[in-house]
Amino acid sequence: MSVNVAPPDLPAYEQPMCPGDGYIWTPGYWAWDGEYYWVPGTWVMAPEAGYLWTPGYWGWGGSGFFFNEGYWGMSVGFYGGIDYGFGYFGHGYEGGRWDNGHFFYNTAVNRVDANAIHNVYNTRVNENANRVSYNGGNGGIDARATSDEEAAARGRHIGPVSAQTQHAYSARNTPQQRLSANHGAPPVTATPRANLASHPKDLPPVERAATPKTGNAKQDQKYQKQQDKLVAQQNQDRQKLQQQQDNEHRQLAKQKADPARTQQVEQKHQEQTQQMHQGHTQQMQQMQQRQSSGGRGGGRR
Repeated sequence: MSVNVAPPDLPAYEQPMCPGDGYIWTPGYWAWDGEYYWVPGTWVMAPEAGYLWTPGYWGWGGSGFFFNEGYWGMSVGFYGGIDYGFGYFGHGYEGGRWDNGHFFYNTAVNRVDANAIHNVYNTRVNENANRVSYNGGNGGIDARATSDEEAAARGRHIGPVSAQTQHAYSARNTPQQRLSANHGAPPVTATPRANLASHPKDLPPVERAATPKTGNAKQDQKYQKQQDKLVAQQNQDRQKLQQQQDNEHRQLAKQKADPARTQQVEQKHQEQTQQMHQGHTQQMQQMQQRQSSGGRGGGRR
């Protein structure tokens, strides 16, 4: 999607305290769906030990601004030279590192309770505090990817995890987060944890993965059919779980359940929804990996 208007400056904000061991900071950013809206920075559990987050970024493409999606990988790739802060100062990541399966936090740039999390260190780093939110074009950051950053993009990596897609969808559906309402000063700039859906109806729509273009029309059509089938199955799974949860809500109303019981059921519903969405995200990523490597394994689940 090409956007003619540059994204606003990044708002200045404080980082919430890290909620627990294994969480990695993912900085906030301006997203677009016809207008800009702010997706708060948040702490997210790494999908695998050793994985680091490469933030997404806006870049000038010659005829407009394009958003480059963030991803998880074994090293941090190029994110436009944007100074997102908290360790993401334009190139690489200085907020922490993995060591023997444990993530060690740099308390010089991250808010971590050292009484609860002991795998910490303190290394001062230089920060430019530049709030420009895009690369290239008029007034953008003048930065290019290094060979290591290009290698990170080509290496094994996965897209945002389900918690991140839900978090972004929640921001999209919050009117106060939109630029037209907050004029560049969003009311919620960061959260301790991602905003998660409690029910399937609150989840973002099922999205297809990027289908590889093989140059073979028959093969491309096969890949498209595989994705269509998976999307249809995932939508069916959502409808089935939503119906089940709606029935339980009706039972609670009939029984005039007390608040404690209602809260218990709501917590169960959120866990069910999260488990399903996480599984669906993994299914789509696995299909994309199979198709990118030549379709080995076909469309079987």
